[in-house]
Amino acid sequence: MIRAMTNFFVRLVRRWLPQPFTFAIILSIIVFLMGMGIMHKSPMEMTQYWGKGFFSLYKFTMQMIFVLITGHALANSPIVHKGLKALTGIPKSPVQAVWFIATLAALCSYLSWAFGLIAGALVAKELAKKDYGKKLHYPIIVAAAYSGNLMRGPSSSIPLVIATPKHFLEDIIGIVPVTETLYSSWNIILSLTLLIAIPLLYIFMYPREEKGDLILEVDPNMFADEKPIMAEVSDSPAKKLDNSLILSLLLGIAGSVVIVNHFMTKGFSLTLDIVILIFLTLGIFAYKSPRRYMESINNAIKAAGGIALQFPFYAGIMGMMRTSGLAEWMSNWFVSISTARTFPLYTFLSAGLVNLFVPSGGGQWAVQGPIMVPAGHALGVSSAKVAMALCWGDSWTNQIQPFWALPLLAIANLSVRDIMGYCVMVAILAGIICSAVFLLI
Repeated sequence: MIRAMTNFFVRLVRRWLPQPFTFAIILSIIVFLMGMGIMHKSPMEMTQYWGKGFFSLYKFTMQMIFVLITGHALANSPIVHKGLKALTGIPKSPVQAVWFIATLAALCSYLSWAFGLIAGALVAKELAKKDYGKKLHYPIIVAAAYSGNLMRGPSSSIPLVIATPKHFLEDIIGIVPVTETLYSSWNIILSLTLLIAIPLLYIFMYPREEKGDLILEVDPNMFADEKPIMAEVSDSPAKKLDNSLILSLLLGIAGSVVIVNHFMTKGFSLTLDIVILIFLTLGIFAYKSPRRYMESINNAIKAAGGIALQFPFYAGIMGMMRTSGLAEWMSNWFVSISTARTFPLYTFLSAGLVNLFVPSGGGQWAVQGPIMVPAGHALGVSSAKVAMALCWGDSWTNQIQPFWALPLLAIANLSVRDIMGYCVMVAILAGIICSAVFLLI
């Protein structure tokens, strides 16, 4: 039954799901029309909301581009490439490979969602190059790598925000320590359940050639442009500087000092900026010269076009959702049908819905937090449960929202249509598990 459902969604997605940029345009039109029809805003008002929001994610867009290119460059360095090959020697069959990458990506994403996306894509690509004696279905390997994005751990923005003094809801909820959110007993149980269940689901979903399922192997030309960066003869002062090991060491040491100081003063906090600096510093060390590292970055930047183009459009969607009141309207509707028992569940479901249009944990908290937290207090539901319900709802529908898949797909050289059918199945499973937990806690 699982494979039959999977095949149905794979066929459905391949036929009907547009490319991510087209999807972003369609979402923009839907939100534009909803703002006029539901919130009674004029076309000019909705256009202004879109325009103001369009420019709001430029910093984040640049961060994501840097995560992609520094991670891509690091992975293609000789020493890391050799390590990835050794790691991919653990699984001995295609089915073991899909279980392995699903588990590894979940663990990496638990530490840092940004690190998980890049690490998962890089390992998936190396797995695809292995000879298992049987055909390896590449799309499901990449989908399994993306599914790790569901996990919520130490880098999750919502629980980290409310555990930080002077957050914008401190007057209402105070400081909520992570022991009540991320490290509560019920959240640990939920995380472990998903860590076990999702890789098992991929084992059951894996296509069987003997059953007539289509196996899509890696195209040999897919990674043909990934050539090693060669050494250069330093026959002039300028070239000696370009290939200077000393300059690379100085820069790498400076980055290392900043990284060590960050962890010593702030604990194990893998922010987006520190992940970029880690990738950058390790890459500088790995290539041993400014020239070789720059050439690797030039190769990597080709994969960042989708992010650069599409993220501002999602910022425009977020602007329309917030300023028109659509996000508030959706949240209030779920509040109106809630009881003390069902409120965490409906908070989770509302977050999943809003996330389709506002795919940012921090942005979603800014929109829904001021609505859901006071409503939860009125019903006797703790702020910690409300915050984590929003946090998990945000991650849940990422599986059917191509926004966060863009960096991974850029590295893997695949289309969103190739992986989304499998991700729909993961979204169904995660939705059932999370809904049960939030109904029972």
